[in-house]
Amino acid sequence: MLSTRLLSLIPLAALILAAQPPPVAKPKPAARKPLAKPPAKPATPAPDPADAKIAERTARLWSLQPVRKPEIPVGATASANPIDAFIADKWREKGLHPVGQADKLTLLRRVSYSLTGLPPTPAEQDAFLADTTPEAWAKVVDRLLASDQHGVRWARHWLDVLRYADADATMPAANGIHYWRDWVIAALNKDMPYDEFVRAQLLGSRYKDHTTVTATGYRVKVPGPQEDAFALGFLARAALTSDNKEQDLALNTVETVSTAFMGMTVGCAKCHDHKFDPIRQRDFYAMKAIFDPLVTRTVPLATPAEIFANGKATEAYRKKKEPLDAAIESMIAAHRERLYDERVAELPADVQAIIRKAERLRTPAEQKIADDYYPILRIDASKIKEVMTPEEVTKYNALLKEQTALTRPPALASFVTVEEDSDRLKQPTYILDTGDPMRPMKDKPVQPGFPFQSATVDFREGRREGFADWLTAHDNPLFARVAVNRIWAWHFGEGLHRNTSDFGVLGSTPTDQKLLDYLASEFVAHNYSMKWLHRAIVTSDTYKLASQVDPALAAANAQADARNSYLWHFRLERLEAEPIWDTILSMAGDLDDSIGGKSFSILKPDARRREALPAEPANRRAAYMRRGYIPSTDVMANFLQVFDVDDGRTPCPIRTQTVTAPQALFTMNDELVEKETVRFADRVLKEANGDVKAAVPLAFRYAIGRPPTPPETDRAITWLDNSPDKLKGFAWLLVNLDEFIYVR
Repeated sequence: MLSTRLLSLIPLAALILAAQPPPVAKPKPAARKPLAKPPAKPATPAPDPADAKIAERTARLWSLQPVRKPEIPVGATASANPIDAFIADKWREKGLHPVGQADKLTLLRRVSYSLTGLPPTPAEQDAFLADTTPEAWAKVVDRLLASDQHGVRWARHWLDVLRYADADATMPAANGIHYWRDWVIAALNKDMPYDEFVRAQLLGSRYKDHTTVTATGYRVKVPGPQEDAFALGFLARAALTSDNKEQDLALNTVETVSTAFMGMTVGCAKCHDHKFDPIRQRDFYAMKAIFDPLVTRTVPLATPAEIFANGKATEAYRKKKEPLDAAIESMIAAHRERLYDERVAELPADVQAIIRKAERLRTPAEQKIADDYYPILRIDASKIKEVMTPEEVTKYNALLKEQTALTRPPALASFVTVEEDSDRLKQPTYILDTGDPMRPMKDKPVQPGFPFQSATVDFREGRREGFADWLTAHDNPLFARVAVNRIWAWHFGEGLHRNTSDFGVLGSTPTDQKLLDYLASEFVAHNYSMKWLHRAIVTSDTYKLASQVDPALAAANAQADARNSYLWHFRLERLEAEPIWDTILSMAGDLDDSIGGKSFSILKPDARRREALPAEPANRRAAYMRRGYIPSTDVMANFLQVFDVDDGRTPCPIRTQTVTAPQALFTMNDELVEKETVRFADRVLKEANGDVKAAVPLAFRYAIGRPPTPPETDRAITWLDNSPDKLKGFAWLLVNLDEFIYVR
């Protein structure tokens, strides 16, 4: 029996059913068409023979194989330093016999230049000679590594590789680039781990963690220490124009990063696949894509008060200068225009047409032609004077003198850094078959990447971040090997692998790969401490070997190792330009060894310039001396060029060591040598209490780090004839000894 409640619901259900529309008849389905033949599965592409070739090259290349820490050889040496065990094992294998150790003062001078670039003082010599404890050498090494001058010395090495320059044509980072140099000095002094040292210069942050999640669930970027912002001077230096149309920033960065940190000549693949190493052309441009989004940005460093004060001073300067500029312009305009027209008339007709066309109407190609001809068409003041009357020249010179007397307010402190541009980040990167950024191969796009990468590279946190993670990873076979080999080469004059920036096929193989891999493994284990590596090297018996070789021993070892590849004696090394400069000033007591600051120049002001260069102190360490290249003017002092300093246009892995007549002419005739040897003579005479004879050994110890031999003393005293006036000539003579510029 239905319940009362259910019976009451039947009428309601009937009403609902009556309200529903009548059912619609379903149409008959159309006749089914036969199924089309299923599409064929895409054929698996045939293996690219080039990929197989790359894989084969990778498998063959020693530097791309994992670093495996070898066992330390036993029984070859009594030294507890593992370096000596590996070296002695090679001597045993090759049948070589080493020389004995150098004397204490020779070692002290060697390690002082090696770790700080400065000579040991007589007081430091006395202290080392007096210390007869087994820890004496270790204490010297620790003192030198703790010195602020250590960073100055080793920054110069690293900055050579990283292409530091104070000026490079139109380089936008020129103003403030010294802050990057000073960051490198500080990083080395505090023993920043090498992986952090590299990451900071690629990312502006030394930290491994790139992002973090906030308490509210937002992912944000982990900021590095504020000082690491200056490390980005490395990337900013690569740009040669502010608009970066030629893509110099990315192109230069790829070549510098690959040689400096990877030890690979990736740049050889710019125009075609590498002929020898497992690097494709697309690898080069994939690596370029990592840095393509970067643009330069100027960061002001002045305070608001300094900015307002500078604006006021600049306005006052402008008001004084504008009337003089107008008067000068009214005098020279007609002459300049006539000379300019004469030069233009000498050009080919098609070039003349371009030059005479308004700049806004020129095509990009025409503008490039006009820019190329600008140096030829530029009318210098000296040429204008040649066509003036004597009266005009007199008036013109007076106006120039008045104009030059005005002092422009100094530029406010600023620093050029880099940042990713969101629009550039969206733009594709193409292979450039010709190397010309204006002619990309639109049918050959590439994604961000780099040679030797695995398929698991994660770019989610950023292109540079993904690359830096791979580069500095413990299991990257190149990273630690390249760094260890560089530092070894800067101590010994040659790396365990001779080609410090080419670990490819043409770079050959190391003389002792076991030692290189052992040090690379330990370098990683010691948290990439560069000071640990310095200490391990210079406390080895191998580092302490003498450089002088007995002829009989040389003859015995000649057949197995005539070029001393296995270090059975220390290599005689010529000092670089900077230690030579520093020693001349140091021995005279005239060296300013303060840390950091703007670079200085010893070039005399160009008389043709309207505004004279301000006077600069020239007694600082030569690491702070201005360097670089500008086609239209001198940037580097002749002194630097004479002693083989590179101008920073290309990475310099290790300095050349020429022996040329201009080097001798510098030590004999340069004004610096003349001035400082007079001060040096006065100094040693004063410290010897006016005793000329006592000044002789003191002068030797300041200049070449040792007392004179008895025959040297006799000859010096005889020539001086107890005359204080002759001490200047004697001081000059010491600077011109071979021993002064060589480290034994």
